[in-house]
Amino acid sequence: MKYKLRYLLVALLLCGFANAYSSKSDSIRFSLLTCAPGSEIYAHFGHTAIRYENYTRKVDLVFNYGMFNFREPHFVWRFVKGETDYQLGITPYIYFKAEYAMRGSSVYQQVLNLTQAEKEKLLDLLETNYRPANRVYRYNYFYDNCTTRARDKIEEAIGGEVVYPDSIAGKTFRSIVHEFTSEAKWDELGIDMCLGAEADVEIGKRLQMFAPFYMLHYADDAYILGANGDKRPLVLEKTKIVDVEPEPFEPGFPLSPMACGILFLVICLVMGWIQWKKRRIWWGWDLCLLLLQGLAGCLVAFLFFFSVHPTVGSNWLLWLFNPLPLFYLPFLVWHEKKGRKDPYHVINVVYLTLFIVIFPICGQEFNLTVLPLALGLLMNSVSRVLVWKKKV
Repeated sequence: MKYKLRYLLVALLLCGFANAYSSKSDSIRFSLLTCAPGSEIYAHFGHTAIRYENYTRKVDLVFNYGMFNFREPHFVWRFVKGETDYQLGITPYIYFKAEYAMRGSSVYQQVLNLTQAEKEKLLDLLETNYRPANRVYRYNYFYDNCTTRARDKIEEAIGGEVVYPDSIAGKTFRSIVHEFTSEAKWDELGIDMCLGAEADVEIGKRLQMFAPFYMLHYADDAYILGANGDKRPLVLEKTKIVDVEPEPFEPGFPLSPMACGILFLVICLVMGWIQWKKRRIWWGWDLCLLLLQGLAGCLVAFLFFFSVHPTVGSNWLLWLFNPLPLFYLPFLVWHEKKGRKDPYHVINVVYLTLFIVIFPICGQEFNLTVLPLALGLLMNSVSRVLVWKKKV
């Protein structure tokens, strides 16, 4: 009887240890969260985060690599230079969920198919990354952002290789950006003005994953290839954990960029015709155009020469928008005061004609709004040349 009780006690202890181990194995769950785009320019492309659940400890947290502070000193200046610092933040899931629900952004959850060892390693990686000395990183919107950081940490924790499905052909950085800015044409124009020819080179699946919903797509059908050749899906299940109707897009300026570009071209044609008809040059109009062209050129030139943002250093738009008109303004005024023929517009006719010719063949996809802007500036210079010929 004594031996039977002893065996029973040992059996109960073994069962208890087994249950405890099983509970520990099943108590942790990691998920990839993908948030739908929002109306703000920084939210147009959606967002990615990692959810950590520990049922035993009643922990439900979101590790978020997209935290930044608008109130940091010189934030706008650093952003333009490409020196924006983001950081890893931790948010209780209940707050994270409520925030995106209030924004009108749905959230998709992909539960990751990780082993216990992989879960523990991922948790250790994230906790280490959250230490004050490690949590801040230099943000790069194509190569190192909230999505790529989450992907890289997950891959680092996995004891094997993550194999993704074949790349979607024909995708570039710019084409993917356009998919998410189709309803925000002014934002799209601003982004297009900054991006150069490098943004129009076809990219593979690895680079396409800078966009959260492309990461979602590739993770859906990815699998983990173990060292022993075993395969298992990366994602166990996908659910929509925040299901809300997106907030209606609120248009800002009533006219589209193209409409404004065409209006600018029409105004330049009308102004040129009136000046030709009256044989009189309104140099104040020239002054205004050169000032606006030069100011826009300052931004493009700064990005081209000084910013560390990706793809901005190959921007052919520098041909059209550069600071040179600002430097020429004093000479323009001087020539007008002296009543002398100004050589600037003869040179500009040739220069802008060349730009329009290379427009479709330079390897960079320009926003079509650029065409009426370039034609408007060209027509202004043509009208000036014609007025001088008519005066002679």
